[in-house]
Amino acid sequence: MITREQLEQYQIWIYIVVLSIAAILGLSAPTLMSVLDHQILISIVIAILMFGMFTQIPFLQLKQSFGNRRFIMALLVANYIAVPIVVWGLSQLLPQQAPILLGVYLVLLTPCIDYVIVFTHLGRGNEKAILLATPILFITQMMLLPLYLWLFMGKQAADIVNPAPFIESFLMIIVLPLILAIGIQLLVRKVASRGQWLVEGSAWIPVPFMAFTLFIIVSSQISKLSMYGHIIIYVIPIYIAFLCLMPWITKWIVRWFQLDIASGRAVIFSAGTRNSLVVLPLALSLPDQWSTIVAAIIVTQTMVELVGELIYIRIIPQLVLRDRA
Repeated sequence: MITREQLEQYQIWIYIVVLSIAAILGLSAPTLMSVLDHQILISIVIAILMFGMFTQIPFLQLKQSFGNRRFIMALLVANYIAVPIVVWGLSQLLPQQAPILLGVYLVLLTPCIDYVIVFTHLGRGNEKAILLATPILFITQMMLLPLYLWLFMGKQAADIVNPAPFIESFLMIIVLPLILAIGIQLLVRKVASRGQWLVEGSAWIPVPFMAFTLFIIVSSQISKLSMYGHIIIYVIPIYIAFLCLMPWITKWIVRWFQLDIASGRAVIFSAGTRNSLVVLPLALSLPDQWSTIVAAIIVTQTMVELVGELIYIRIIPQLVLRDRA
């Protein structure tokens, strides 16, 4: 019988197999797979995934997260100063159409809070430090994303983004799972013997539900990529350029804050890995004329990023930030 540790160890290959199957089914039987193309279904699956991941995030150790101040400062500078500057610069190469810009901004301005931990571990980075910093990354991106959308798009963002569906999606996929996860963590702290099984049981959720989420998203959305091929052809080079630029830019930030090698790699992985699964339901809550375009742009980033991460785990420890002799 497979153990949870084995499931986590081989999760990257599980995702690749699932993505391959989803892509084949989505392209060969788009009508059949379209039954999965429902915002409520995707939101529910992502909400369960978020709950499973949130229960593993040490929210009650938020004070401890600030213990490594240089790491936290480097993480914040990389994600909320360097990344927005790079994203804004790259966006100037895109057609200046509101839905295209919105899709790129949504996905590239939000740092990943889930599988970045796995990739950091595989890339010989300090995954424990990034895990402890996850609550900070989560809170800050939710606060700063509206600000960056306003700075970069101004009235365009206000015209397209209806706050009501955004708030509804945010409450369902973020706030509700977060409250439940923190409630379980509080229960375990008070009555460890009674609540520990909840935490241990929920620890099985992330990998299968991440795979299930990727399957639903890719199988139901990939057929739409051909419909917007004239747009996708513009955003793919932007995503590749982002993946190429961020490790080298972040390397200077890491040196500036004088971080150790493992912590530096963690910051590099965080700066290069984005939060597509969380922002996708927000994209699907847009008006009909925009939602499919923005969703296609976000799904494209997910597929480009997963390939990029497999390259990251090789080049970051071997080329970008090598072990000192």
